[in-house]
Amino acid sequence: MTLPKMIALQDRPVIKPNSIKHSQPIFSQRVKQKIEPEKLFQGILEGFMDGIVIITEAGELLHANQSAQRIFQQLSADGSDSIPEEIWQVCQSLIESKTLFPGQKIVLESEINQANAVHFRLRVRWFKIEQMSQECLLVTIEDRHQSLKEIVSSDVHQYDLTPREAEVWLLYRANYSYKEIAEKLYITINTVKKHMKNIHAKRKSMMDDEEI
Repeated sequence: MTLPKMIALQDRPVIKPNSIKHSQPIFSQRVKQKIEPEKLFQGILEGFMDGIVIITEAGELLHANQSAQRIFQQLSADGSDSIPEEIWQVCQSLIESKTLFPGQKIVLESEINQANAVHFRLRVRWFKIEQMSQECLLVTIEDRHQSLKEIVSSDVHQYDLTPREAEVWLLYRANYSYKEIAEKLYITINTVKKHMKNIHAKRKSMMDDEEI
């Protein structure tokens, strides 16, 4: 996981990453306070492709939409849906920023890397809930791989790509080299080049048609 990046909504303070120390989260077995949003609000949260998480300063999970629960299971070694340590560390940094930068609206951004690639992007900020006296932490988690699949899926339909071209294009968009794509799909580099040539030709043809 990369070190979190601090963003002030007004001024952007300079901060040394080493000045923030992380402590272990304190999780309750049962959530004492639960959010019971209106059905519309609940539907909006569940409709997001990104993971949406609301957590108290004490580490109590108030809400996690289905996307967030799936990401939790991916990040947890035992496949549990509890808050992963990587996410809690960024939340802890935001909590500690209250002391470091009192009165400033700070947003933290960070990335979680897996297999030498950025798989998740985090954004943590304070979130006020009317039913509660204290602010909570609002965490949004972008699943980069899932987002990429959505983009590639759109490209497949737009450019009429074959199933194999779709596989090659997905890996290419994920910054795989031709050699890595060939190894991943058990094909030769020349075959990868051939597919990429066809893909670029289809994209160019579509763009030319749009200009007419």
